[in-house]
Amino acid sequence: MNVSTHNYDESKIKTLSSLEHIRKRPGMYIGRLGDGSNQDDGVYILLKEIVDNAVDEFIMGFGKRVNITIAEDGLVKVRDFGRGIPLGKIIDCVSVINTGAKYNTDVFQFSVGLNGVGTKAVNALSEHFQVTAYREGQFASARFCRGILAGQSEGETAEKNGTMIEFLPDRQIFPGFVFDPSFIDKRMWRYAYLNAGLKMYVGKNLYHSANGLLDLLAKELAEENLYTPIYYKDETLEFAFSHTDSYSDNYFTFVNGTFTSEGGTHLSAFREGVLKGINEYAKKVFVNTDVRDGLVGTLAIKVKEPVFESQTKNKLGNTEVRSWIVAKVKDAVCSSLYKDTEAAEILIDKIHRNEKVRKELHSVRLEARAKAKKVALKIPQLKDCKHHPARGKPSPEGRRNMMFITEGQSASGSIVSARDPMTQAVFSLRGKPMNVVGQKMAMLYKNEELYSLMRALDIEESISNLRFDQVILATDADVDGLHIRNLLLTYFLHYFEPLVKLGYVYILETPIFRVRNQQQTIYCYSEKEKIEATRLLKGQGSRQLAVETTRFKGLGEISPKEFKQFIGPDIRLKNVTLDSISEVNKVLSFYMGKNTPDRKQYIMDNLL
Repeated sequence: MNVSTHNYDESKIKTLSSLEHIRKRPGMYIGRLGDGSNQDDGVYILLKEIVDNAVDEFIMGFGKRVNITIAEDGLVKVRDFGRGIPLGKIIDCVSVINTGAKYNTDVFQFSVGLNGVGTKAVNALSEHFQVTAYREGQFASARFCRGILAGQSEGETAEKNGTMIEFLPDRQIFPGFVFDPSFIDKRMWRYAYLNAGLKMYVGKNLYHSANGLLDLLAKELAEENLYTPIYYKDETLEFAFSHTDSYSDNYFTFVNGTFTSEGGTHLSAFREGVLKGINEYAKKVFVNTDVRDGLVGTLAIKVKEPVFESQTKNKLGNTEVRSWIVAKVKDAVCSSLYKDTEAAEILIDKIHRNEKVRKELHSVRLEARAKAKKVALKIPQLKDCKHHPARGKPSPEGRRNMMFITEGQSASGSIVSARDPMTQAVFSLRGKPMNVVGQKMAMLYKNEELYSLMRALDIEESISNLRFDQVILATDADVDGLHIRNLLLTYFLHYFEPLVKLGYVYILETPIFRVRNQQQTIYCYSEKEKIEATRLLKGQGSRQLAVETTRFKGLGEISPKEFKQFIGPDIRLKNVTLDSISEVNKVLSFYMGKNTPDRKQYIMDNLL
């Protein structure tokens, strides 16, 4: 006790500069780090911060084009044709925290980057960062290395006004990172849909939308909408929505150009406005869930001083936006329905059908709940964990919890023995789950296992009640395991599509091979890794060592001691993502539906 007190003196107190603090605690500024294999990894946040600045210039009416190049080594260049950073302030704007024009609402009325941190974080977390501003035939440039100024220059130029920023993410912080073109593609299309008229080039690929959120909605619906979408746009609010025949509702919401994956006050206000607008037109009092089931909507608002519930801006917290959003949406929806009575008739019919399904489900739900209470107060297949996120809010990094869905007792036994009971829960399937393609919602309540899974996750009433930060499919890597994985994905996509859309569902990657000699053990996740490990462990030249290779047929064959490292800090997870909502029904009906001849022919054609 005395020793620790003696060690704690004035010399132990440290003051970090702003950029040093960013490098020391990068997660506070950009969320997760990662290697680029997940769409929320830090390298994409760095790119977003720079592109946001370029798009802000377009929003303010300066520059209609942004050029982006991403080299194979990860070097990113972003060139906009806006006003250009004032030449005398380029160093301060990219290296001094809380410095920028975005505090001045005369210069930037609707901007995401109001905290004065974004570009500075990119600078601090890059091994090479260079900013060049062009204004009225003059330029100024500054080069940095991990946030430290390494050189600067200025002079005359023939370049058009604007700003060029190039950065290479620091491999000390993002080891082995690679930019995934599919994630970049998705982000760029979002910018295009939110900024009708803006042309964005990534290499030679052009991202451009003429109709804004209507184009985004059309892409997601792919003509599965029941009626012509309702659309509205003014200076601060834009939205479009229609209904499909699916169960759940889906939304793509944005604030000042940033995708708010977790919604927030603007989304709840939008839902309330839609409900009130429809009720006013129909002169009835419909229930919220009946109106929302099957609704697919896009929403974008502009706020002068947005307040987000996290640094990565996934959820809006401003409460003052509610009243004006509700009022505008209600009036616009009611007016649109009066103008298009054919669409209004189809929409009201959809709501009546939702109402009928809900009432039919009510008795089935009561019966299922009564039966569940008789079996046990607890869910028998669930080994729960102690920590759960606050309702509607994700846990902070380092406290995130997860539920593994496993097949059979042997696999769940290994995970249960190896898990961290504070943050890791296990749900054990008793066999292959039912294929739910084409099944009505009532089937969910009649199937004991699928009902128990829904209860374990607590998503019956709303996805926002989810008790876990991550839902992880932990099945064997054999044919049966992959089939079970597909059945589980079908279950989530059919009944709880937003769970997948919002990125809560993951696949656990576990090793297929264990390669070892007397001195070292290497776990391999592919045939290629196994060959490389075997070559490495055999040694070179005359001193060849005996190597033992074990193939794991299932998760149950991996001992709890070994398994602990595969679900520990170095856990390998693959996030399940959706390209678009419109693809879901096509994929499920083809791969999991009753089109046996077509599927058989596809398998025969692609067998090799």
